[in-house]
Amino acid sequence: MNKILIIAEHDGVKLNSSTAKTVSCAASIEGAIIDVIIFSSDAQSLASEASKLNSISKVFICEDKNYIHNIAAIIAPHIVNLAKDYSHIFGPSTTFGKDLMPRVAALLNVNQISDIMSIESSHIFKRPTYAGNAIATVEAPQGHIVVATVRIASFKAIPSENSALIENIEHTNCNIPNQTRFIETVSNNSDRPDLQTASKVVSGGRALASKENFEIIYNLANKLGAAIGASRAAVDAGYAPNELQVGQTGKIIAPNLYLAIGISGAIQHITGIKDADTIVAINSDQEAPIFEIADIGLVADLFVALPELIDALD
Repeated sequence: MNKILIIAEHDGVKLNSSTAKTVSCAASIEGAIIDVIIFSSDAQSLASEASKLNSISKVFICEDKNYIHNIAAIIAPHIVNLAKDYSHIFGPSTTFGKDLMPRVAALLNVNQISDIMSIESSHIFKRPTYAGNAIATVEAPQGHIVVATVRIASFKAIPSENSALIENIEHTNCNIPNQTRFIETVSNNSDRPDLQTASKVVSGGRALASKENFEIIYNLANKLGAAIGASRAAVDAGYAPNELQVGQTGKIIAPNLYLAIGISGAIQHITGIKDADTIVAINSDQEAPIFEIADIGLVADLFVALPELIDALD
């Protein structure tokens, strides 16, 4: 029997869309019984939201003051205590999941399967490798629990038409490590959509040439109600903060619309955006690799094209 436990990602107020996409992946396994667990200091509203996700059997609530900041080192031992009842444990391949799931795998003494992009069977999966240049088919050994992260760009969020059972479980006395503790959260307050879940993203590259010039990306994103992204070259040059980096070593995203402005299209960047529904590229180099995957391409000076585009939007 395939019984799957999914670790919900949330901000304390609402579920991250990565949770619904991870459920969608798990639901691809034939005959799967899927439970979701929420670790939080106040999980009632989160549980109500999770219970509506299709294909869910139960939503477990684990409330404790230790879970107020979702620290992976604290959550992982509790997941291990629950693992004996499951054949699979899935988490999203986001910053949260990439921090948490390897700890779970290590404590269970199994190899983690990373970035599942499709399900072949209960123990056979496809995942990208070599910066997405190749797709590997991997098989987990039968008789061992499968610990995996799900590439959320490869799955659509499962609909919310369900009414699953909600059950509280006790916080068990785990061997929680004390070398990891919460100090503070440092974040940029913004009304813009979250980069990882936004339906529209505008990204800038090295061709912007300066942090000051990068402001034109913000202007266009404001007009479109889009999130902001950046290539690694732009981040390394200091034009944009690290949390905006898109690509193999940044965020893997799948928006409905992706605008690549002054981005040449290195394979590491393309890995992060190739699942977007529509890719629009503006670059002055007609040989730029980004045009090979773009649905719409404009060979133009971005400093001429973007002001015209912004004026047209006005």
